[in-house]
Amino acid sequence: MDYFAQQLINGIALGSIYGLIAIGYTMVYGIVGMINFAHGDIFMIGGFIALISFLVLVSIGLTAVPVILLLVLVVSMAVTALYGWTVERIAYRPLRHSFRLAPMLSAIGMSFVLSNYAQVSQGARIKSVAPIITGGYTLSERDGFAVQLSNIQIFIVVSTVVLLAIFSWLVARTRLGRDMRACEQDQTMAALLGVDVDRTISMTFVIGAALASVAGLMYLLYYGVVDFFMGFVAGIKAFTAAVLGGIGSLPGAMLGGLAIGLIETFWGGYFSSEYKDVAAFSILIVVLIFLPTGLLGRPEIEKV
Repeated sequence: MDYFAQQLINGIALGSIYGLIAIGYTMVYGIVGMINFAHGDIFMIGGFIALISFLVLVSIGLTAVPVILLLVLVVSMAVTALYGWTVERIAYRPLRHSFRLAPMLSAIGMSFVLSNYAQVSQGARIKSVAPIITGGYTLSERDGFAVQLSNIQIFIVVSTVVLLAIFSWLVARTRLGRDMRACEQDQTMAALLGVDVDRTISMTFVIGAALASVAGLMYLLYYGVVDFFMGFVAGIKAFTAAVLGGIGSLPGAMLGGLAIGLIETFWGGYFSSEYKDVAAFSILIVVLIFLPTGLLGRPEIEKV
């Protein structure tokens, strides 16, 4: 039972990271009706920006961890949001009224551009950093096995809950959120009613990229490593989470992220860690066959 509790804690922390990435997928799909396959690489860029920001701040003499984390968070969100805006302007906006496959192919191409850009600029080797948030709590100990809840896991879960609450308020209560919901229902009618569709779509990419940068920072803090290829695997898993939760549903994206994190963690803990990715990706096939709309998806959403 203690081992189960430990894997549950690990799965929730990992699932929170996947959920933040999955929100970006489901936001873009909900408004544009396309999957942004470059979103995983935006997450990777966010991790690199967080690492570079951290090293720069340490090199100039900052030692207070809360201040460093706050500055790293702000810088990585701002810079990564700029990348998200650029992807929308280059890969999506010129092809928005083209045939459906064109923006998807453009996004895949942008994914290769970003991953190779990171490889050339930062190198192919894995970049590591010493643990930044250390310490934790022992919840129980029996027969030599201790159930640990680390401070970084608390930080990840609390940050995810806070960001999800802020974003839910943004969508439900602000003018931008109303514009996003209007564009999701009918872009042409929204434009006739005075909604700036181009601006709303750009802001959707910006917000999704900012959330992905937070996930990149959490990944760096949790695992202590980043590399140019991490966006592909994490992006595919987050896409799987978005489909599992119901593509187009924000609560579904977070629920799907938690589900994928738990499946991956429990499979690696009880069976074989070598096949944990296979188990996670197999969920996508099962969901598409038996539950095409996902756990919280709306049956009427049939955009791709």
